[in-house]
Amino acid sequence: MTEDKTIFVERDTYEKDGNTYYGYFIRGNVRGKDVRVLIVPPDKGGYTVLDVVFGEEMAAELVLKPYEIKDEATGKVISGNSYAVRTVDEDGVVYECPVKPYRQSDKALLNMLLR
Repeated sequence: MTEDKTIFVERDTYEKDGNTYYGYFIRGNVRGKDVRVLIVPPDKGGYTVLDVVFGEEMAAELVLKPYEIKDEATGKVISGNSYAVRTVDEDGVVYECPVKPYRQSDKALLNMLLR
């Protein structure tokens, strides 16, 4: 992701079994096609954390956290990004929750958006 390109995770509501839930996604455009990348927390309890991070807002900044792991046996270095959503309240307190693409296709689209 370039330094001047901020990507936001948005949320909207949907109904299931008579209950209202939030769905989390990133809107983008890849090669002239509008895409929607679904984003989820790493576990079910993460939805409560996402509710806290978003507060009353309907969008939060996507944060990339680069990583590198070296396989000691082969010496091969594996690199990539992990992701989080972040908001900052009026007092400067940072709220953050790790997230990940929902499916492999969402991961592929997110990588295309980040180029």
